[in-house]
Amino acid sequence: MKKYIKRVLIFFSIVIGIPSVYAQDTHDLLLIGANIIDVETGQITENGILAIDDDQISFVGNAGSRNNHMGQVEIDLSGKYIIPGLWDMHVHIEGKDLIEDNKALFPLYVAFGVTTVRDMASDLGEQVLTWRDDISSGALFGPQIFTAGRKLEGIGSIWPDDLEISNEQELALMLDKIDNYKVDLVKITDNALNGDLFLKSVQASHNRGYLVSAHIPYDLTISDVADAGLSSIEHASYLIRLGSDETPIVDQVKSGNITNAQAQLSYLNNFDQERANTAYRSLADKGVAVSPTLIGSKKLTYLDEETENNHPFRQYLTDLFVSKYQWRIDRMANDTLADKQRRIRNYELVASQLPHVQKSGMLILAGSDSAPVNTFVYPAFALHEELTYFQDAGLTPLQCLQAATINGAKFLDKMDELATLSEGKNADIVVLNSNPLDDIKATQDIYAVINNGTYLDRGALDKILETARQKRNELNQSRN
Repeated sequence: MKKYIKRVLIFFSIVIGIPSVYAQDTHDLLLIGANIIDVETGQITENGILAIDDDQISFVGNAGSRNNHMGQVEIDLSGKYIIPGLWDMHVHIEGKDLIEDNKALFPLYVAFGVTTVRDMASDLGEQVLTWRDDISSGALFGPQIFTAGRKLEGIGSIWPDDLEISNEQELALMLDKIDNYKVDLVKITDNALNGDLFLKSVQASHNRGYLVSAHIPYDLTISDVADAGLSSIEHASYLIRLGSDETPIVDQVKSGNITNAQAQLSYLNNFDQERANTAYRSLADKGVAVSPTLIGSKKLTYLDEETENNHPFRQYLTDLFVSKYQWRIDRMANDTLADKQRRIRNYELVASQLPHVQKSGMLILAGSDSAPVNTFVYPAFALHEELTYFQDAGLTPLQCLQAATINGAKFLDKMDELATLSEGKNADIVVLNSNPLDDIKATQDIYAVINNGTYLDRGALDKILETARQKRNELNQSRN
């Protein structure tokens, strides 16, 4: 109806000479004067205007088109920078004893500019699917969720409530269950799943039309998994294997002559960059993406408990949530100096691969791997930290932004709906005080967020933060 009225006004202004102001397009919301960043090209429209109607971007242009547009609400953003809402492409919304804790964190994602997340399966699979649909319908406030629900694993997985299988018949039954869940992708890990059945799981999931994201077992080559239909490698630590000839090492693992740990050490000690670069190009040709998740390794490799215990984000996390962090710290308690040095070598080598991966054409998906069991990887804020690690590793700020916006949309085939500041796209937008193309840390300096077309100024965002603090305190008190 609104668009019809606009067309009628324009028609009568031409026919009977109504003053031109009535021929203007009138929008629900008009953002004026900001620097609008095209994350595909890195170009900036200075002193731009951006119009929103309902929950979609309806116009993007420069100051010269200002006279043709007006808004029911107009906001002056002179000197600010506008980017699409950020995507965290690897989170785990998990913990059956943390249902209320997780739910309370959803608004924080939006407050920190993260308007889309990809949940990589957990023991709360069915609950996350419900939350996904509730957010989509507007019944719950939070970031848009894409989810794998529950992941495929072998019998006796250390992770609770995986879909455990021991043969192809059970695989088919579990994929039927996944079909009924209506998930957005399939996640497969190798904690207890042997290589042969793992490979068949990738193939079967791919054949049903799913995107397949996975860890890589030591008894398979990455090339074999890619050829079976792999869509994304979760964690860049696996890429180190591509600097060696995997086949003889895989054969030794299969025969029991070496352990997984010995195989990993061999990959680290014998890494060849040119061989790895060739392999990256091959994966790019096969359409395989990677979510590096540097932050978890970074935090543990350079462990600083005092700083982390005083991290500002901790005010939003319940004591029960934070208590889950301890197990990884305890696991490193008896590490030797050699263990610590090897961990540093491994992290630095993995991080150094990002520019090579970028050059190869592989899609890099920014993901934090935030989860209660991932020590000091804070939901919502961790994505911003991950982007700084990308920049430290040698990616440009624009490449970092692309990893946290359009790359996720390309991977999930949502570019026609999301991830750029273009007409017809969903209005998920972040307004920044400074230019992220100069320094990616600017994504942390948020002036406003538009989530699904709703404008949240700094005051509204601060209220979200305060509500999250209060909810955290209430949950702590109820448990004490």
